[in-house]
Amino acid sequence: MKNRIRRLRFDHDEMTQKELARRAGVARQTIIAIEGGKYAPSLPLAFRIARAFGVRVEDVFQYDEGYSDQDEIEREQPEGNMKRAGQNRGEMT
Repeated sequence: MKNRIRRLRFDHDEMTQKELARRAGVARQTIIAIEGGKYAPSLPLAFRIARAFGVRVEDVFQYDEGYSDQDEIEREQPEGNMKRAGQNRGEMT
């Protein structure tokens, strides 16, 4: 998920991460993680962040169309797991 938090902070009188965190009701470290793309906010938090800027959630967060849930699943599986599973099924027949 992409976000425009840094740009929106700049456009809103260079709002600090600390001020955005205060308005959204979270720690500054949470804003840092979201802004850096390391953490995806909950839906209620995403709405609070958008409200802090006076914009819609879609104006702050955008789903990365090039990303799929399957990409994440494949990254989490140990290498060769799928291959071994297929071989095992073949051996059983």
